[in-house]
Amino acid sequence: MTKKIFCFCIVLFLALNTLAQSTNALKLSDAALALTKDQVTYDPAYFSMPYPNGDVPANKGVCTDVVIRAYRNAFKVDLQKDVHEDMKPNFKLYPKDWGRKTTDKNIDHRRVYNLMVFFKRKGTVKPTTKEANQYKPGDIVCWNLSGNISHIGLVVNKKSSDGKRYLIVHNIGAGQVMEDVLFAWKIIGHYTYKV
Repeated sequence: MTKKIFCFCIVLFLALNTLAQSTNALKLSDAALALTKDQVTYDPAYFSMPYPNGDVPANKGVCTDVVIRAYRNAFKVDLQKDVHEDMKPNFKLYPKDWGRKTTDKNIDHRRVYNLMVFFKRKGTVKPTTKEANQYKPGDIVCWNLSGNISHIGLVVNKKSSDGKRYLIVHNIGAGQVMEDVLFAWKIIGHYTYKV
């Protein structure tokens, strides 16, 4: 009898955990979808901002700002602070492509390669495959566009017109939009974080 109760408790725990993950994933998806209603001009300029919980002007942004804003709106997660607090004592683990010798809380969280290191360290790394069913709402996807040009977006709970893929909310130049671009470029990262 005790063994049956134990097994039931494990099954119940796993079911509740899956439900919580699914609910959080949909919450993040909804936050990303809400961003597509905002008029945002693509602007990669350096901005000084408050810390913690800083943001570029609401009508400006790049791909990373989609992820930053969605997490802030869905869970009150401050990626500016989270990345800075991890990067400061672990600076050697982060890319040096920008020529910096120390952290910069105005920009570090707005760089795709920095976010990839952060999500690899603090989130869950998922497979980078060409199988659409591996990419679920709430997932973070990173691409290499060409050379050293990277991109990031969020998988949302809306399907492509053929029903085979979830769509992506991202900003690659036309503002915060939802598009069928999961396999448009080479995928170099696939993560979840606090979902």
